[in-house]
Amino acid sequence: MPPKSPLLLFFFLFLPLVARTSVPPPDLAPTSPDENATEFIRARCVLTRYPDLCFMSLSSYASAVRRSPVQLARLATNVTHARLRALRAHVSALRRAGAGSPGREAAALRDCVEQLGDAADQVGRTAAELRGLEALVGMEVAWRVSNAQTWMSAALTNEDTCSDGFREVGGGGGTSSIRTDVCRRVGRVKQYTSNALALVNSLVNGG
Repeated sequence: MPPKSPLLLFFFLFLPLVARTSVPPPDLAPTSPDENATEFIRARCVLTRYPDLCFMSLSSYASAVRRSPVQLARLATNVTHARLRALRAHVSALRRAGAGSPGREAAALRDCVEQLGDAADQVGRTAAELRGLEALVGMEVAWRVSNAQTWMSAALTNEDTCSDGFREVGGGGGTSSIRTDVCRRVGRVKQYTSNALALVNSLVNGG
């Protein structure tokens, strides 16, 4: 039997090794755009007061964010707007169901419906200020972001005022399930509003 060529022996021994080592290890595999955007959202949410809530509420929209701070701030604003509108509808339903409630509770519900409506309007104005922001430059950007900050801060104030209106409800050592329910829900929405405001602030604060 003729001896094998040295070149043939080289390919026989080392080609499988080359084939195996040419495949990149899993930790070096390229990440998808959505994975990059998700990590971008996680990093931006660190700037907020409630980062876990921020990431939970926004990460599913990673493909729409596209690693854009403006798109993320606008998304957070839209999520807050939806939460506020749902809360206002809930408080309105409580008001209708409790038409014969004690005076203080009825007044607190009436005022809260109005304040949550104002807050929702202000958050909607914030979203409008952020629309198209990426196409602007210079002082126009600062002006629009300043307006957005003003509207979002006003929404937080209205949410606080709603909660404050229930301080006298169920007084005298008693408790009110209406007060507990509304204040708990308003407190949760305030977290969304706070996060959205932080992401708006980051547009001009170098975050």
